[in-house]
Amino acid sequence: MKKLLNTLYITTPDRYLSLDGENIVIKSGNEQAGRVPLHNLEGIIGFGCSGASPALMGKCAENGISLVFLNRNGKFLARCEGETCGNVLLRRKQYRAADDETESLEIARLMTVGKVFNGRSLLRRFARDHELRINAEEFRRKSDMLSESISRCMEAKSKDELRGIEGEAAAVYFSVFDGMILQQREEFRFETRNRRPPLDKVNAMLSFAYSLATYMCASALEAVGLDPYVGFIHTDRPGRRSLALDLVEELRAPLCDRFVLSIINKRMISGSCFEEREDGAVLLSDDGRKEFLKMWQQKKTDVIKHPFLEESIEWGMLPYIQALLLARYLRENLDCYPPFMWKG
Repeated sequence: MKKLLNTLYITTPDRYLSLDGENIVIKSGNEQAGRVPLHNLEGIIGFGCSGASPALMGKCAENGISLVFLNRNGKFLARCEGETCGNVLLRRKQYRAADDETESLEIARLMTVGKVFNGRSLLRRFARDHELRINAEEFRRKSDMLSESISRCMEAKSKDELRGIEGEAAAVYFSVFDGMILQQREEFRFETRNRRPPLDKVNAMLSFAYSLATYMCASALEAVGLDPYVGFIHTDRPGRRSLALDLVEELRAPLCDRFVLSIINKRMISGSCFEEREDGAVLLSDDGRKEFLKMWQQKKTDVIKHPFLEESIEWGMLPYIQALLLARYLRENLDCYPPFMWKG
């Protein structure tokens, strides 16, 4: 079984990355700012890096280490990768499935069911654990609406219909999201989901967490031999990792949303970790991003019991497990794709 390794985040801008033996060296001008062994890394993500040496990029490609470059605000710029993983037969089956309306719709249904189910589980958990601090009756009513959405997802006759149901379910879910913020309400308020750019602190963290989870899913799909650019829910678009975006849908509520709510409610992050731009965009500051990533890395090591495999795994391994299950389904080793369905 694949082991959970570390992801190295370089959050200070204008750092240059190079190779020295089996180590990555982070340079600031002519000075060495850090050195990390490559053998325990599965990924390197640089925010605003000035560049990387061809030797380092070649070493990462050879060792299967994902090397991703983002701008200072977390927008994707480029990804360095080596030879395509997996065998051609699996990818050909993936492409045939994506082009087959019936099979593609079936996979899309199951992934969407996983997303809505996990959102419902989070609402039900809050209603159970914080009954005296929230409008528990409203949470139960919304979770019942999501239950109806799950049934409708399984009966959807087209992807357009399925996307419509998913959009309605997302609106129901986010309509009570602000009620799950129990602490620091003077600093953290949520009115509606917004992005590109996020307009408040909560949306800034949600967008950042979703981006991190998407990178994890893209790497996991590559690791099992699938093409992260050919999906079932999201349509093909040049440069868009549609299958990674599909896979992350199941992880939004149980991994990303819970993480953001947890660090707010446990006062692990404060309003001073953000900055507001002239255009109204609210983003994590450099120091805030460092704190967020430190807590995210710790979250990835927390252990859960996978509901389908009935085995204990780290949260950070979940994208790989779901990618592996999808590959097994496409190879016809499973009767259907089992989405991740968090019991809460």
